[in-house]
This record gives sequence, C-alpha cells and structure tokens, in this order.
Amino acid sequence: MIILGIETSCDETAAAVVKNGREILTNVVASSVSLHRKTGGIIPEVAAREQLKYILPVIKKALNKIPRQKIDALAVTTGPGLIGSLLVGVEAAKALCYTWQKPAVPINHLQAHLYANWLNPQSSTPQLPALGLVVSGGHTDLIYLKNHGQIKWLGGTRDDAAGECFDKCARLLGLGYPGGPAISQAAQKVNHKTRKTFQLPRPMIYEDNFDFSFSGLKTAVLHQVQKNLSLKEKAALAWEIQEAISDVLVTKTKKAMEKYQIKAVLLAGGVIANPRLREKMGQQIKGVPVFIPPINLCTDNATFIASCAEFNFHPFPWSKIQADSSLEIEEVIK
Repeated sequence: MIILGIETSCDETAAAVVKNGREILTNVVASSVSLHRKTGGIIPEVAAREQLKYILPVIKKALNKIPRQKIDALAVTTGPGLIGSLLVGVEAAKALCYTWQKPAVPINHLQAHLYANWLNPQSSTPQLPALGLVVSGGHTDLIYLKNHGQIKWLGGTRDDAAGECFDKCARLLGLGYPGGPAISQAAQKVNHKTRKTFQLPRPMIYEDNFDFSFSGLKTAVLHQVQKNLSLKEKAALAWEIQEAISDVLVTKTKKAMEKYQIKAVLLAGGVIANPRLREKMGQQIKGVPVFIPPINLCTDNATFIASCAEFNFHPFPWSKIQADSSLEIEEVIK
C-alpha cells in the first residue's frame, strides 16, 4: 500500500508518503522550534497556531508528484499529545478522507515511534517479538512487542521523562532549548583529562522493576548549579547528566532483556538521537540485533505514522476518528 501519514502531536507539522511500510517516498516536516526556543519550551497555543499555518502547505508538498489517486489510505496521529495540535492533524485528515473517499487509520503516536526501525534502508527488517524503548520529551517507556498490535507495557517514568530532564537541566545550566542537543553539544567540549568530576545519582537503576525516575537527578543538578560553576564546570556537569540518563536507560533495557525472550531491541523517540546514548546502546546491548533509527527519524515526523498504519491496518469511518491527548503506549485503537 501507499499511505499518506499526518503527524501534529506536538510542535512539528509533518506529512509523509510511505510505500509498503518500508519505503519513504516523501517526508516533509515544518517545526516551530525557533519560536519555542525564545520561551525556553513549548507553549501549546503557539504550537497549534503555527500548525494551522503549516498543515496544508506541508501536505501539498508531501504529495508533490504523487497523484492522490495512488494514495490507498491516510494515517493520522490521534494521540497522545497536545490536544490543540492533535486536532489540527485529525481534522485535516478527516477532511481529506471525506473528499478523496479514502480509508482513515488512527494511530497511537508512541507505538508509531517504534516503526522508524522499519524505515531504515541500511538495516534488515526487525523480527518479533521485540523489546521496545521509547524515549522522548514526554515519555520514557519500555514495552514488549509480541507482534504488531500486541503490546505489553513493562514500565515507564514515575515523574519526569528523560527528554524532560534533559530540557530542565539544560535550562538550569543556561544552555538553551531543546535541552538534549544543547547538553550533548556542551558535553562534546569537555577535556576529560582535566575536567572536574561530578557524581550524579542514577535513580532506580538497580531496583527490581522497569520503571524510571528522573526528578531526583534534576534536583541534584540544581544543587550543583547553585555553586556558581564556571563554563568548564558546566560543560563537565553536562557530560555527567548525559552519562547518568544514558546509564539508567541502558541498564533497564538490559534488565528487561534478561526476563523476556526477544529477537530484537527497538529504540525510538527524540532522545535516541543523542550520540552518547546511541553509542552506549550499540556497545552494551549484546545477544540480539539492536535497531537504532537514523537521527532524522527519531524526532517527530509522519513517516513512522504511515509505516505503523501499514503493519496495523485498522481503518475507521473518518467521522468517528477523535483526538485523544491521554492515550497510553499500550492502548491499541480499535
């Protein structure tokens, strides 16, 4: 099938056309991050207003040179996310399905992130069952993917998500927004032979569960920042923040691998774009293939929305599709 995907769960406005769940024909993303950088975070109303401007031009560009007659179905993120943003994409998709008389497939954004691993032309096809780790600004979840549409949630964050911790720590250090790239860039400037060594906690790293907690790490960073650190010390602290978060994520993933019989580990979400985390996962996860999407497919886009629809094809009447900001990763839309 050839599926048009639409994604507007947060501050990106995205549309993509994907063939057979594996081949990206077009991929268009418009982001309002430059506006949110000025305020140090996403203002939901601003994001939704920008998406209203972008949605039709983005869809039009994604369909460039692809006649709509060749589109077999439309897939759209219905949740979770910012409700105003979700509504922009959902209503656009419903209008197109009605006009074009095409099937509509509602998609759980968190589940869809995992399907970025089916879109990498440089890798093989992931085999199931698999262990999935979705790490983003709002979510940190470990799941067991028995088959397409058969998901068991193993654990997640009890407070701040890993991406949220990156953002808040970067703000404390005065490094800007988004926090993940800012901390990564600062950490790369560290001279490891002369850097000051910080010891930050690795919350819940050895507890007998698959849950996460990053609020304590954020508090520990605040206590260090209050000591009026130099620029070099801030860079060294940025390195330690990155090490602490990645250590927890890698250790919990390895722990889950010991319990479940799996054929692959699937990484997904914006935080997976972090170079140090990618390096550690590749080095320390052994025994099964580790799938890490290309960096441009880690952050929000519509390619994995369309791919998810291919492998979980459950069309809805367009009139019954509703945005749901509170969807959980384990919930299957039926």
